[in-house]
Amino acid sequence: MGMLDGRIKVIGGDNIEALLISPKQLPFKNLEFLQNQGFLASISNENEIQVWDLEHRQIASTLQWESNITSFSVIYGTPYMYIGCEYGMVSVLKYDAEGRRIIQLPYRVPTNIIAEAAGMPLPNHLSVVGVLHQPSCEGNRLLIAYANGLMILWDASEDRIVLVRGYKDLLLKDKTVVDCSKDTGHELSNDVSDDREVEKEISSFCWASNNGSVLAVGYIDGDIMFWNLSNAASTKDHKAEKSSNDVVKLQLSSSNKRLPVIVLHFAKTGSDNDCGGRLFVYGGDEVGSEEVLTILSLDWSSGIESMKCIGRVDLTLNGFADMVLLPSTGAMEGRGMSLVVLTNLGKLEIYDDTCLSDLISKKGTKSSAATVQYLMLIPTLDPYMTVAKLGLVYRNGKFSKVLSEVVSAAKLNAAHTSDTRGTKWPLTGGVHSQLLETEDYRVERVYIAGYQDGSVRVWDATYPALSLIHILGSEVNGINIAGTSALVSALDFCSDTLTLAIGNECGLVRLYELIRNSDETSLHFVTETENEVHNMDQGDGPCCRAVFSLLNSRICALQFAKFGSRLAVGFECGRVAVLDTSTLSFLFLTDCLSESRSPIISLTVKTFSDSNSLINTTEVSESETPENLGKGLVFVMTRDAHLIVIDSWTCKMVTILSMSPKKDSTAVSMHIIDGSNFTPKTRKKHLLNSAQKSEAKSESAPTNLQSGITAHEVELDTPSETADFGQGLINLFLLLCCEDALLLYSLKSMIEGDSNSVWKANLAKPCCWSTTFKKDEKECGLAVLYQSGVIEIRSLPTLEVLRESSLMSILRWNFKTNMEKTMFSSENGQIMLVNGYEFATVSLLASENDFRIPESLPSLHDKVLEAAVDASISLSPNQKKREDAAPGLLAGRIKSSEAGIEEHDAYLTEVHKSGFAHLESLFSSPPFLKPSTAVTDDQDSVELNLDDIKIDEPIELSSSYHKSNNERIDKGTERERLFESSSNDRAPRLRTAEEVRAKYRKAGVSGFRMPLQQLHRQGISLQNAKKNWRGSVNALKNCKVGLRTLHQWQVNSQRQWNVVNGGTYDKFASIDNITSDPVWSDLALIRLFSKEARAFLSKI
Repeated sequence: MGMLDGRIKVIGGDNIEALLISPKQLPFKNLEFLQNQGFLASISNENEIQVWDLEHRQIASTLQWESNITSFSVIYGTPYMYIGCEYGMVSVLKYDAEGRRIIQLPYRVPTNIIAEAAGMPLPNHLSVVGVLHQPSCEGNRLLIAYANGLMILWDASEDRIVLVRGYKDLLLKDKTVVDCSKDTGHELSNDVSDDREVEKEISSFCWASNNGSVLAVGYIDGDIMFWNLSNAASTKDHKAEKSSNDVVKLQLSSSNKRLPVIVLHFAKTGSDNDCGGRLFVYGGDEVGSEEVLTILSLDWSSGIESMKCIGRVDLTLNGFADMVLLPSTGAMEGRGMSLVVLTNLGKLEIYDDTCLSDLISKKGTKSSAATVQYLMLIPTLDPYMTVAKLGLVYRNGKFSKVLSEVVSAAKLNAAHTSDTRGTKWPLTGGVHSQLLETEDYRVERVYIAGYQDGSVRVWDATYPALSLIHILGSEVNGINIAGTSALVSALDFCSDTLTLAIGNECGLVRLYELIRNSDETSLHFVTETENEVHNMDQGDGPCCRAVFSLLNSRICALQFAKFGSRLAVGFECGRVAVLDTSTLSFLFLTDCLSESRSPIISLTVKTFSDSNSLINTTEVSESETPENLGKGLVFVMTRDAHLIVIDSWTCKMVTILSMSPKKDSTAVSMHIIDGSNFTPKTRKKHLLNSAQKSEAKSESAPTNLQSGITAHEVELDTPSETADFGQGLINLFLLLCCEDALLLYSLKSMIEGDSNSVWKANLAKPCCWSTTFKKDEKECGLAVLYQSGVIEIRSLPTLEVLRESSLMSILRWNFKTNMEKTMFSSENGQIMLVNGYEFATVSLLASENDFRIPESLPSLHDKVLEAAVDASISLSPNQKKREDAAPGLLAGRIKSSEAGIEEHDAYLTEVHKSGFAHLESLFSSPPFLKPSTAVTDDQDSVELNLDDIKIDEPIELSSSYHKSNNERIDKGTERERLFESSSNDRAPRLRTAEEVRAKYRKAGVSGFRMPLQQLHRQGISLQNAKKNWRGSVNALKNCKVGLRTLHQWQVNSQRQWNVVNGGTYDKFASIDNITSDPVWSDLALIRLFSKEARAFLSKI
């Protein structure tokens, strides 16, 4: 799916997704898979052709087109592409996978031939509105549609026009207009068409038969024409007799003002004949009518002139951007098609074949059906995500192995689970990483999201391809608790016990154990005064241990402490509670911590051992218990920048400080940083400030009042109790992020009453989110997100800006309100964030490799399937020709690479039988200049003198070779030999530089080219030139020399010459200039078509 901002979303089966980001933020005109090859071609609005490597998820090659590209098509199953432009030219490109480059081939469909065949001059800016290769023609035939309604069927193998159709061919008579309007019986009309001699601009078209005999064309006036092209296969004359049976008109409305037919797709029904199916139409209805997708069931088994509209249904849409038809999955499901609609909001809606049949069978024309929605791996809007968290799981922890087994079982179960209607997701592409199936696989990270409906989902986030583990509903089985379905407002995860805490806007806290520690299944419902125990069977999966209901206030922050034995809870009303998760009881609940009752925005807990050092161990040993793990401090930050420090063991407040840098400052976040690795300069500044404050301790009270520190009438720890944490706090710093400033404080000094910051940085724009990150287990930087979407990376502790980026430059996202609530980061710089329907992970550190393991990403190209297709093709060379019109089904900005063997092997067999070499031979030379394959040259070597070349006389070769009678018959006349077996009435043909080099760059070319360069540059004598040229007889004997006629000069005007040869509109180069360039030296000798060339040769 191409997006307006230059991104491409690739979606396969089993929640396999990828996002490709183009360097330029431009919409795409076209998208097309190079089927079964692992590449995707795209055309940007600036006419840049891009080929994407799906395996490596990057651009493999680009080519900037000089003119405006108006049409694009890929020959199915090949690397060859057609390009149509605004000047009416159709060119051929090839993607060279080995060289990783897009090659512009010399083959172009000449406009002068088309104008002559159409019997009218073509304007300079007649755009090519569509190019389609004809099915069952091995890629030889190409249908070209022009904006004025002219259609050409071109045969590249014979370089001729097979068929011409246009508005002059609309010989519509009685009963050749099929009225498919809503208020009619869909029968043939007796009206006589008035379309004769009126130009009709084409807006869309598609094949309506598997063999390319019927073409459906949509016009800008709302008409739909079915053209019968079956006589094109049997005639050599494109001016063959035209019949009124060749075209039938369909009208979706009888109104005089109708919408253009923007999208046309055709799908064959289950019958074996090629005379019917379903036509999908977007547009063509009355102007001002409701936006619908019209599905017509058509039948012309008695001939196209007897076409009938059997049924019609108008599918109500929720916005429309594009559509595509997919073959049904499974080998035994017949030829059914699934309809995929892309809405303008970016949603995918799926209608399977059964659903479409039911809709068409209904009598009413307007219908709506329950679609198969794309089941997003990470739902963000339905249901609406409100908060998210990334939790770590210690690989060697006692619960890691058990959780990994649960994850493996959940993935296996999800693989066998289908939609409730029994409908399978129609896409099957892609292969999951094999790393997820290894025996030593362990879950290392979990991503947790809370939703508006009260539910919570847990994913395995060990690798970038997340997989769902659990869905925790809002209700608790066996007990009715009011408020459990309220919006989830806060989450926290304990890595040691794999316990999940869920807080909602009604003040409820639910505790879940992802892995059960025992067979205990009881549930505790804890209030401020009661602790009820309910025994119930909670089944398999996570177990809800307790529900706490202390205050009817939104929970803003949750933080586990003391290895999961404590849980700090911050409320919107400004109060804090500490819960004991081991006994499932609450320890204390504070009063409002600020006079303004400001909400709690951040909670951080630090634990200290008995030796007064900070505990940094990442896992709990079996000998350690919550009782002997030491003391802990809970740091609480309110929205109005008040800091409260609480002793989690004694439940006493240590200090309360007002830290607002300005009167109306708003705090955004708070971070506790270990500064043991800070530079000596920073530590010296910190110690100097501490010494100065110690000397001025007697004057600290008024200083504190001036700086905004306010003492509250609360019970604080005594100085001796506070001193117990002194050594543990000496290396800790507190980083306060406000909307307008960043401030770094010494935590020890703050608790002692020092309000001066160690470092401060004022912000020019409002900040809304921040995070710190580590490198090599040391604090190294700060990431700040502004409301404008700008991201800054700042140094620690100096807070200097190191680098600036933005959500737009990284992800093409605009910042949205409340986006920061679903953002979370890990300590090694991984940021997970959500925007609309999209979820992304951004790594701040280039050295971070957790989410950059290429083997961990799902493969977008199934190489095993590719090999299987090639093997099946090689084993079935006599398979019947393709009867499916899949190549004509894919168009627009949404493309499918569905390449099931049972669906496409017949057509791929046809392509592979001739191989790419067949198409290479067709397109490696310009039209009419293909090398002759009927004549082989096995003559003996001849000697040729310069004097033997006669420009105005028939060429005579003096040689001693002999010709047999058979050779004379095969090689024909002298003129046929000169012009490669062309007929007498055919004009000599132009050759390009590439063509000449490809033909004459053989063993004798070096002796042919160098003398010509030396004659011009160094003035070698004629005698030496003759001697050197004698060695070039092998090249010259194949040289086809001929005069150009006046007709050829008129046809190939200056502008036309440059357009045909891909150049600019510069003046012609003279012969001297041409021959001075070694690239053109061969052309100067071979193209003897002007007086200047003859004069040049006569001089030398």
